[in-house]
Amino acid sequence: MPKLSQFSFPKDRLSGRELIVVAALALILIFLMPPLLPGFRLDLLHRYLALAIVALGIDLIWGFTGLLSLGHGIFFALGGYAIAMHLKLQVPATASSSLPDFMMLYGVTELPWFWYPFYSFAFAVAAVVLIPAVLAALLGYLVFRNRIRGVYFSILTQAAIIVFFNFFNGQQKLFNGTNGLTDFQTLLGFPVRDAQTQYWFYVLTVIFLALAYLLCRWLTMGRFGRLLVAIRDDEARVRFSGYNPTSYKVLVFAISAALAGIGGAFFTLRTGIISPRAMDIAFSIEMVIWVAVGGRASLIGAVLGALLVNFARSLLSEQFADIWLFFQGALFLIVVLALPRGIVGWLRTEAPNLIAKLLGRPQPLATYPELEFDPEVQYEREVLEQEGK
Repeated sequence: MPKLSQFSFPKDRLSGRELIVVAALALILIFLMPPLLPGFRLDLLHRYLALAIVALGIDLIWGFTGLLSLGHGIFFALGGYAIAMHLKLQVPATASSSLPDFMMLYGVTELPWFWYPFYSFAFAVAAVVLIPAVLAALLGYLVFRNRIRGVYFSILTQAAIIVFFNFFNGQQKLFNGTNGLTDFQTLLGFPVRDAQTQYWFYVLTVIFLALAYLLCRWLTMGRFGRLLVAIRDDEARVRFSGYNPTSYKVLVFAISAALAGIGGAFFTLRTGIISPRAMDIAFSIEMVIWVAVGGRASLIGAVLGALLVNFARSLLSEQFADIWLFFQGALFLIVVLALPRGIVGWLRTEAPNLIAKLLGRPQPLATYPELEFDPEVQYEREVLEQEGK
């Protein structure tokens, strides 16, 4: 079972320096990267930044709360479908029918009732966030109130993703089945595939990633964040202390799903397609690998892991297309066996000792870690300092 000291604690207050760093990185991504990167690499960066938003949600539910979800592909795909349904309803005036093109192929003569609200852009944007969040809240409430956790929760999320995958895959008339929704034309009158439009989608992705980071940072610092960690480490003690872990777990699961929906929407706008493949089990497991590589309970690690793993996959698959999956499996094994805290966790804990050892400097002595967080020990230490002992 993880201990409090195994993962870093966020500070109780968001410092001005951290805000400046986040803003500076966002400005670099917006203004420096587009002219520096070739179009293909910028396209990849845009996709992976959208996936980084999903990784933040995974870190929130798994890294901080200890709930391993292997079904976040559902929420990712629902966000993508929500914005894609609005895009498919932007039928050109010169078209022979006002229905999306795939519906005519299957003989549909009238738009299904639940498609009508998606004519509204505002409704589609709200649906990107609310549909995944509400679904996660309902699913989470049914699961968590029965105190289902651990591997059983992971199995349930996998069962859920199989159900949703088969549903969307089999609905040719409603969602174009396995082909998914694609061939988008315009959004708010702007051509979706135009380079300038795609640039603004990229800018929005960067901004939403920064906002998602700040939201997660705000949630994980202070009492709420410590309660999430306490639920992860010892839920029974939290319940004994008078808290109801169910409500907190439902809330954080819903927020995590909403972030996945936002990431799915931006990913769909960039790739131009959303299909049931986004609900593939392997894709949901990949999301967990991103966070494991970057570092659990580290928001920076989640973003870094999503970018590193996906760029590594792109670069290695270009050279070794047939054996990329072996690299991915080896990467996960290395992280589990050699870097259980991920890259950021290693940099924070083991790297300073390694550097001190290489430089011949004395290494800090390891003490029992729980003492550093024991309020009684801290109180006694303060009293002794005041007494001058």
